[in-house]
Amino acid sequence: FRYLGTGQSLASLHFAFLIGKSTASVIIRETCVAIWNALHAAVMGQPQKEQWKEIADVFQQTCQFPNCAGAIDGKHIRIKKPVRSGSQYYNYKKYFSFVLFAMCDANYSFRYIDVGSYGSRSDSAVFAHSEFGKLLHDKALDLPEHTALPGTTSPAMPFVFVADEAFALGENLMRPYSSRGLSLARRVFNYRLTRARRVVECAFGILANKWRFLHTPIHLKLETAISAVKAACVLHNFVRARDGFNFEDSLTHSLHSHRPSVVRGHRQGAAVREQFTAYFMSPHGALPWQLDAI
Repeated sequence: FRYLGTGQSLASLHFAFLIGKSTASVIIRETCVAIWNALHAAVMGQPQKEQWKEIADVFQQTCQFPNCAGAIDGKHIRIKKPVRSGSQYYNYKKYFSFVLFAMCDANYSFRYIDVGSYGSRSDSAVFAHSEFGKLLHDKALDLPEHTALPGTTSPAMPFVFVADEAFALGENLMRPYSSRGLSLARRVFNYRLTRARRVVECAFGILANKWRFLHTPIHLKLETAISAVKAACVLHNFVRARDGFNFEDSLTHSLHSHRPSVVRGHRQGAAVREQFTAYFMSPHGALPWQLDAI
């Protein structure tokens, strides 16, 4: 816990506790694995249909984005170069990292994480190869049935996840419109999506500010570093549930975003996005301040 909370080096722990550096590394690894095994199922279990509805209700109340089941993003975790890894972990920012991919709810709690993908990979590639991405693609997440948006009776809309432009558009995955030549309605949609998507950025900020080893490069073996990040994520959820939720949490964080890549969506996803766009300009879906905010 001293290491996770402060980011002290193994040398500092060696002098503070009078133990060898290798012993400290083993203790960190075994403790983090035990934390993950003990808390993962309790604080980060896969939501079922009713829980997805509860998550969507909170997104509607706090972010005014209906039928939203979560926000997704990927962040770089800075590490020392793994042995015999070549350039696999060398990212476009010119340092070594692995990726923390996460899906979180409107309470800034992580509902799914994938840790350890190569830093050289794009967000869309990490998402496509993750268990969550495969479940979403196979429609195996037990999402609720299509539901009409608040104040309307039709059409029935799918539950969606919100992401940035690094991800491909899909029926259950919304991303912003390209910034070129946007109409007023599309600018409003981008604003509304960003309000919902920012919760994952905020979750990363809370995580890094609470567990300060994430502020500096992790000088541990790759497997130990991955275990430490996974332990920090479940502890983050545990503390959030214990202390309650504060929606004024800072949006600043020190974890680095991926560089957006050009990815293509499909027609069904485009149709769903157009329906959301029209709804956000309608009397039932518009916000009083949205035109002043864009």
